[in-house]
Amino acid sequence: MIEAQVQPTSTGAILFDRALAVAPREEWFERGHWSALGRAADAGGGRGGVAFVETPVGACVLRHSHRGGAVARVVDDRYIWLGGARTRAFREFRLLARLRDAGLPVPAPVAARYVRDGLCYRADLLTRRITGAVTLGERLASAPGDAALAAKVGRTIARMHAAHVWHADLNANNILVDAGGGVWLIDFDRGRKRTPARAWQEANLARLRRSFDKLGFGRAAGFDARFWHPMLAAYHDALADASLPGGARGTSP
Repeated sequence: MIEAQVQPTSTGAILFDRALAVAPREEWFERGHWSALGRAADAGGGRGGVAFVETPVGACVLRHSHRGGAVARVVDDRYIWLGGARTRAFREFRLLARLRDAGLPVPAPVAARYVRDGLCYRADLLTRRITGAVTLGERLASAPGDAALAAKVGRTIARMHAAHVWHADLNANNILVDAGGGVWLIDFDRGRKRTPARAWQEANLARLRRSFDKLGFGRAAGFDARFWHPMLAAYHDALADASLPGGARGTSP
């Protein structure tokens, strides 16, 4: 299990996995630090503002929290201070830790940081890199989706919903496919536990569908029969199975 520990800093705090061989330092959350060492690279795959970094505790993904929508034009990366436990990075770290401990296919959280600036703060998150993985969007662009992959995606989303977790931005770039064909869910910023309800679960699926359409897959001939419908069928079957005693526990991807 992931055991979280908080280390105060001069400007905020760092939350990290107590099992790490080395305690994270503030410079770990600065992309420029890793770039100067030649140990940083763009993540790509539509994941803007994200970098792959080689840290003393292994290969990680570094993400700086950015706002979306129209407000980002005014305050790109600052959020209202409501307490350390309620910062975006700390909340995501703890959610990922709970999901990992439950056996769900999400990246392991390594460390999170917030930096206070008066009534605002900035935040960063380090997670373990899933080596050799590509986004589902990249996978579908290079090779048409097949029913087997679609079923894996559907079952993975069902496991998340069976764990009562809402993903704030479920899209084709926040689903990864590893070298062995395993499916992973990433980027749980603003994600949270919710009371099970068909409305928000279907809203997650609708958001995923819109991302397929935006990338051009959803309008391609045969996409629904080859991928979308098998994915939905696997999703509903897995969610129904999860409603049975012990059904929500699942296994690794």
